[in-house]
Amino acid sequence: MHETERHRIILSAVQERPVVTVPELCQMTGASEATIRRDIAGLHVQKKLRRVRGGAEAVAPPGFVGINARPFAMQETLRAPEKRAIARAAVDLCDDGDAIIVNGGTTTFQMVHPLTTKRLQVFTNSFPIAEHLLKHSKNTVLLPAGVIYREQNIILSPFDDDGSRHFHARRMFMGCRGLGPLGLMEGDPLLIQAEQKLIGQADELIVLADSSKFAQGSSLVLCPLARIHTVVTDDGIDDRAARMLEAAEVRLIVAEVPAADRRRQKG
Repeated sequence: MHETERHRIILSAVQERPVVTVPELCQMTGASEATIRRDIAGLHVQKKLRRVRGGAEAVAPPGFVGINARPFAMQETLRAPEKRAIARAAVDLCDDGDAIIVNGGTTTFQMVHPLTTKRLQVFTNSFPIAEHLLKHSKNTVLLPAGVIYREQNIILSPFDDDGSRHFHARRMFMGCRGLGPLGLMEGDPLLIQAEQKLIGQADELIVLADSSKFAQGSSLVLCPLARIHTVVTDDGIDDRAARMLEAAEVRLIVAEVPAADRRRQKG
């Protein structure tokens, strides 16, 4: 990852929470601790952030932080080849005429490109997914009522009557913060409330999770593994994670990431 891209991710991250640690930034960028420390030092000198012990903080933290989820623009650049491969495999599960729910996220956003060849009914709380499908496809697009959270590009409502109760889907496609033995994990109660409503409207829950998500967790469990019908991941999944899904009788689809995509990402 180039320096300018790392700096953009770091500056976006420090606006998300009070303090971002060096290990967290390493995970977000794929860079070493030494590289991240140099980046923080340089941005500190430029007065774009404030260096603190073990990490960095914003020079002027926002008054309204919003929900506990990473900004869409920052997440979109991470593990992009894996997300594209996963999204293609997920769309292969859809047939013309299907009614589906697509939850907001950067992995699910990659579904929009193969979805342009389909004719589906798509209910989504993702503003960019809805916009792309309206402009570039023949799919019918439905949105819930609620507030648009600009950083994450999703629509959320604290109220039950947001329109989602009137839509029934064959499948729901969603990403996650982490995936482990306890189930699907997220980082914010409002996100969980909205996602649980949507999950209840679908026959099958399809989780799109790149292989790094099996090593990540959160204090909030969205749903148990037993509620998940299928997990679509990339070919970096390890045997332990695969055995966990097999033991829970969750269908596993492994999407192969083209070598050329990996090389472009590293370059």
